[in-house]
Amino acid sequence: MSLKNQVILITGAGGGLGSTAALALAKLGAHIILLDKNIPKLEIIYDQIVDAHAPTPIIYPFDLAGANENEYEELAQRIDEEYGALQGLLHSAVEFSGFRPCSQVATQDWGHTLNVNLNAAFLLTRVLLPVLEKSQHASIVFTSDSSAREARAYSGVYGVSKVAMEGLAHLLADELESGNKIRVNTLVPGPVDSPLRKRAYPAEDKTKLPLMTALNPVYEYLFGAQSIGVTGQLINASTFHL
Repeated sequence: MSLKNQVILITGAGGGLGSTAALALAKLGAHIILLDKNIPKLEIIYDQIVDAHAPTPIIYPFDLAGANENEYEELAQRIDEEYGALQGLLHSAVEFSGFRPCSQVATQDWGHTLNVNLNAAFLLTRVLLPVLEKSQHASIVFTSDSSAREARAYSGVYGVSKVAMEGLAHLLADELESGNKIRVNTLVPGPVDSPLRKRAYPAEDKTKLPLMTALNPVYEYLFGAQSIGVTGQLINASTFHL
């Protein structure tokens, strides 16, 4: 499978799943826009992609929670001017402060988590839709969580944000389906040995979990030609097969 000449923006590209996806898709020939607020982490994945002799990515430092609407618009305009179109958008950025009852969730934590996990995903998608629509086919992928998406007890604002985000993805898929250009799907990575998993379940034996690279075939499918026409789906990586 080749993603040559495909331009894909990845949020949270310095994080575990974001950097995993970035390297996997770059190795298939995609031009990756690495978006994150953590510049040192962006530089690490940048070097890994270059060392893999993949297309040189672009680092775009960006604070999803702190940026204003004009800065989002500027981001979209710069991508449009540089590439003329966008073929992929992966929402991999995530905010997770821990499991706790709602009675112990601070107002500031509530707002910040919703800003990163939901509001930023909405705003970034909205400003990039005109650039995505310039492609013959484009893919938007949201990242959910198998443990939080059902709003279980103590999942708090993280769980609420994932439930709402899945609703946003479904809504967008329904709205864009008639255009037959942009597909929108949600990825549930399942338990993998990621930094987020380590924070959420510190006592768990991580040696029994799949590595993050086990998700590579799913990312390749969601942004590759095989998923064209597939939209509005919840893709569970634990049960995924072509």
